[in-house]
Amino acid sequence: MGKGRGGTGRWGFAEWGVRFPRRVLVVAGVLCVLFGCAASQLADRLSVGGLAASGTPSERAETWAARYGAGSPEVVLVVRPVSPRHALDDPAVRVAGRRLTERLAAEGGVAGVRSSWTADGDGAHGPRGTGLAGGLDADLDRGRVAGLRSTDGRATLVLVDLDGSETETAHTAERLVPRYTGERGPFAIRATGPAWSLAQSTVQARTDLLRAELIAAPLTFVILALAFRSLVAALLPVLVGGVAAVGALAVLWALTAVTDVSVFAVNLIGALGFGLAVDYALFIVARFREEQARGRTAQEAALAGVATAGRTVAVSAGTVTAALAALLVFPFAFLRSMAYAGMVVVVLAALTAVFVLPAVLVRWGSRVTALDPLGRFRWAPAPTIGGDSPLWGTVARAVTRRPVCWGAACMVVLAALALPFAHGRPGLADERILPAGAASHATADLVRSEWGTSAEGTLTAVLPRVDPEADRAALDAYGRRLSALAGVRGEATVTVPATGRYAGGRRVGGEGAYPSETRRGPYTSEAVGGAYAPRPGGGAAGRVVRGAVVTLTLRSDPQSERAAALVHAVRRLPAPGGTLHLAGWAAQVVDARDALAQRLPPALGLIAAGTMTVVFLFTRSVLIPLKVLAVAALSLTAALGGLVFVFQDGHLRSLLGDFTVTGTIDMTIPLLLFSVAFGLSVDYELFLLSRIQEHYRATGDNTAAIVHGISRTGRLFTAAALAVAVAMGALASSDVLLLKELGVGLALAVVVDATVVRGVLVPSVMRLAGRANWWAPGRGRRGPDPRHGYPHHDGSSVMPGHADVTDLTSPSSRA
Repeated sequence: MGKGRGGTGRWGFAEWGVRFPRRVLVVAGVLCVLFGCAASQLADRLSVGGLAASGTPSERAETWAARYGAGSPEVVLVVRPVSPRHALDDPAVRVAGRRLTERLAAEGGVAGVRSSWTADGDGAHGPRGTGLAGGLDADLDRGRVAGLRSTDGRATLVLVDLDGSETETAHTAERLVPRYTGERGPFAIRATGPAWSLAQSTVQARTDLLRAELIAAPLTFVILALAFRSLVAALLPVLVGGVAAVGALAVLWALTAVTDVSVFAVNLIGALGFGLAVDYALFIVARFREEQARGRTAQEAALAGVATAGRTVAVSAGTVTAALAALLVFPFAFLRSMAYAGMVVVVLAALTAVFVLPAVLVRWGSRVTALDPLGRFRWAPAPTIGGDSPLWGTVARAVTRRPVCWGAACMVVLAALALPFAHGRPGLADERILPAGAASHATADLVRSEWGTSAEGTLTAVLPRVDPEADRAALDAYGRRLSALAGVRGEATVTVPATGRYAGGRRVGGEGAYPSETRRGPYTSEAVGGAYAPRPGGGAAGRVVRGAVVTLTLRSDPQSERAAALVHAVRRLPAPGGTLHLAGWAAQVVDARDALAQRLPPALGLIAAGTMTVVFLFTRSVLIPLKVLAVAALSLTAALGGLVFVFQDGHLRSLLGDFTVTGTIDMTIPLLLFSVAFGLSVDYELFLLSRIQEHYRATGDNTAAIVHGISRTGRLFTAAALAVAVAMGALASSDVLLLKELGVGLALAVVVDATVVRGVLVPSVMRLAGRANWWAPGRGRRGPDPRHGYPHHDGSSVMPGHADVTDLTSPSSRA
């Protein structure tokens, strides 16, 4: 603090909000206007997708498959004649089908189209994406690709390949699908596919963000008004959260110029920014009111709040930011953009709390306590939010008397909550993240039921060094061996265009070759001996490149363990030519899991190292940082167990709204949940430790310090946890499964951490450790002498009960 207050001058920069409140508020207002202008332009620059791992073998294989005209289609149309009297092969229907294909192929952003009406070679457009067609059945039948037809022959698929990135294909699908679905001439058309699913998810996420804010804002305001006993004070977290959110959106707008930022990052900013704003504002305002109650002026109380709670806010923000930064280790674009969004909003929430909030407190002064919503109904003074809580004090005294029993009981409860996490299965998001009634989801279910596989239910094996004519015998032998593999037999049908179809080690279909077809775009695909060979130059003639494409049609879910076993089996089998590139959704899931397993240890190491360093500098203790890590990991594993119990196992669906149980948890959500919840967990821990350490430094009594810290912060943590759980839990109302999982997981983690962990487990562990809590090299086990007070930097001392709050939590003080 300033030298005149007996401090060190360390917080001079942070005192600006207290010493120059008018200037700080004017600057903050101007910045908010500028931030708002930039944030208003963000929506059109956000990206979608990024949920699969990048830089993996399957991603490189997709490039090879697209080059050979065998990539997966971005949009799949299910086309059925409106009249039951008309068949797909009726002359009028065939003409209408050809026109539909031609109109689609002429649309901007469309790379190619494949349909059963143009598969005989006269006017086909495309295909770059023939994975589904080839996987379902690539045999020619009466001038058409039979596999595009449903089992009853009443419907057919039209496969549409789109140019550009995931974001560009989603925008193209958003433009095209409404124009081509519904009743169009003689057809009733429905759509699915990755691009259309992403487009619908984006629209739904924006709707859900507005709904979550409408749910969270009034509920949180009521909680804060009751906690602070003031409508005026309840507005302060809204102020902090609003400034932080607008500033974060503006920063993301700038980041879109250099990197992709997910549309879901906006939802995270709203929930996390408001949640942290509640935490930071609660702690600073509570300390401000506590100091005012001691007779200090508004400026003195604000200075004290900055020095104690404000300093802890800064340390907490650093810890949360470090935890989120660990997400940058993983090769998921979605996680990287969420990490950017989270780090930005955390830093801005802390800066707003430390600079802007104290300025508001100085300007408002005693009016911060005005407008008690229940004031006229109170017959006795209400407890202060930052005052001692009789309930939590009683709990703390009971726990410290019998720490072994209480600690063991808490461990049993947390272990029971964490148990489901043992059978958690990571997966990747597909159209099932949307409600069952969403167009892309419902149509995908229709494809599964009528075609016997999903739109992602194929694997494409590209053999670039094979000559389809000269190596026909080798391809035939490869098809037989491939279909006879233990992981493949009974789970997939193998199609080798040059030789036929195989199942169970034998050929079950005759020879078939894909017809010669052309497509618009940088390459022209041409079937040569049953293999698509790329030629540069669009429609110009070019040199034919060798290579063959083999497709495997999966009968099982692409994200199942059977599909994973199939991927491993195919990759282990020697391929003709010695080179194999395996593409497909099942391969992407396997590679994403492998990437997760490889990057998880360094990410956890970074989180652990950063947290231990920050907590050690904050407490000057060796044992407490280890305890913080262990307790946070245990409580977060319990939250992840609840996530698996609800979403993977399908429990409590009636309470959370209907969602599709896929048997997996999207692998990005536990990572994001762990990072955010870990930061919040350490956030609460630091505030609790600051109170315990302050009392211990003044008295030297470890048990009394624990009871004091729990009773003094218990009511505060309860209010903060409820407010944050509401802010985060509002995401549970989302119809996008990813956001629902994130909201439920974060709300559960915050509630468990602020009650069971902070109220029972932490005091029991600290009571058992005794004075060893505060041991550090060079300091020994000797605590402060309460008879002589606690020594300051400047040689003065503070007697118990008269602690100078401007300096007691300084980590450089001697213990």
